[in-house]
Amino acid sequence: MAKFLLKSFSALVFLVACSPSSRNVASHTHNSNSAVSNNSVSTTQPSIEALLPVDTTGADRKDSLLGTKPLSLMDLPQTENGQIVLSDGFYEAEFKSYCLQPGTPSPSNRDAYRQGPLTSYRKDIVETILRNSLKKPELEQRNIQLLLWSVVSGSDFRKLPWEVQGTAQQLLTRKQIFELEGGVIGIVKTVSMALPESGAAGQMKQLFETGTGSYEAYERIAVLQQQSHITHTEIKKDQWYKQPDGYWLRYFPSSYQHVKIQVYVPQGTLAKNSDSYLLFDPVTMMAIPANSNSQRLGIGAPTIDVIRKIILIQKIPPPPTKKPSVKTQNPKQVMN
Repeated sequence: MAKFLLKSFSALVFLVACSPSSRNVASHTHNSNSAVSNNSVSTTQPSIEALLPVDTTGADRKDSLLGTKPLSLMDLPQTENGQIVLSDGFYEAEFKSYCLQPGTPSPSNRDAYRQGPLTSYRKDIVETILRNSLKKPELEQRNIQLLLWSVVSGSDFRKLPWEVQGTAQQLLTRKQIFELEGGVIGIVKTVSMALPESGAAGQMKQLFETGTGSYEAYERIAVLQQQSHITHTEIKKDQWYKQPDGYWLRYFPSSYQHVKIQVYVPQGTLAKNSDSYLLFDPVTMMAIPANSNSQRLGIGAPTIDVIRKIILIQKIPPPPTKKPSVKTQNPKQVMN
């Protein structure tokens, strides 16, 4: 029991210590089994290699892909967990996004965004919510956001509105809900009481405690309607960031609820790693401000409902002569 309390309190200290000004996290990819074979679904697109100058540092650069129409990122196959299997080309897609840092300004045209690892209080539960929201695009985004705010603020799950609890039932395991409800009697309550009652997290806890039913009331606390503080004027909004596996990413939030992600995979990237797959996993990453103190955003489902093309990928890649099977949600439809 004492070890559990100590572990929980350590997580609390980490949460309090991580302020917007101290969270400048370098971008990286999540899956070490990253590369791609010629087995992935091919697409036809004009070469844009001459348009994109070499940039291995992430330094300021103009949008050299301006005028090139991107393909849909959602047309590429995905793994069962929602990882996108990349192919050569220029892609983009709109995703639902979620505020994971209450008490900071909403993204604006002044803010440049980049990729960073998913970090938050109760990260495992936050990631499960985001991951399973991919399979439940019909769920109300506001209820998912309220659930996430309750988790990151350490609020009492039993005080949540019934529709938010119902959303949790569809996204979380029974064990995770048991933990949010209090788990072993008194443990979660003790840790929750140790969380700071001042600031945005404390104010949100008070709203959940009183059973406030207005989404706007929570939003006013979590999403500040004021300009962000720009700390790095040299970083531009259209800047690309090269990932360790050779592809490029950039993020364009239109609000804390929506973000456009663009991915560029230079020709030849896949050929360098022809015996496995190049995977992009939006959920295990967050869109973080690169030049300001604005919102940190978790990534959820795409904004449009799409038929996912599921590709089965073994932990040990099959021989390159055998193509992996690709299937749609309809088991009668199979793609090679």
